[in-house]
Amino acid sequence: MVDKVVSALRRGALVILPTDTVYGVAADPRAPGTPGTPGAEERLFRAKCRPGNKPIPLLATDCRQVEAFRAELGVAGRALAARYWPGALTLVLKTGNTWEGFRVPHHPATQAILKAVGGMLRVTSANMSGKPPALTAAAAVAALGSAVELAVDAGPAPGGVPSTVVRIGAGRCDVLREGAIPISEIAETVTRGKESGLAQG
Repeated sequence: MVDKVVSALRRGALVILPTDTVYGVAADPRAPGTPGTPGAEERLFRAKCRPGNKPIPLLATDCRQVEAFRAELGVAGRALAARYWPGALTLVLKTGNTWEGFRVPHHPATQAILKAVGGMLRVTSANMSGKPPALTAAAAVAALGSAVELAVDAGPAPGGVPSTVVRIGAGRCDVLREGAIPISEIAETVTRGKESGLAQG
């Protein structure tokens, strides 16, 4: 099944994947379009009716892959990644002149696909923009229909709540969306990380 999914992603197809929170829909950002045919990322935006100014996060196999993307984790980001990755945390980080969202999922099926495809995937919740997230593969297929080629069914999503989204940069740490991880835990982790960083410095 993994080989079939990887083949579809590399062709530019959209694939529904399980995560440790809700079901997501994935695209390989390295799959370009052809004349008259949109690339995988553009197809993902179109499938969800997602505004073009709302970036789609990247799913990675581990923190090292995120660092290799030249993302600026900083002390706070490293503390949060150490505690919650893999897991239900999305970090929005500065990468050069832009911002990118990153997450390391805990689900074994999605981890296996990420490793097999050899790089990060653009993944967002498998639903129409603004609608409730899909908690089963069947609900994801019903929401996105013919826009997706494959669906990996791993049973009901174990989390059921989207990831918590935290933006880190310019000396600030802002919770953009409270999800599976409470704001209080985020604040505690960041504070401890900063204290540890100061002590080491």
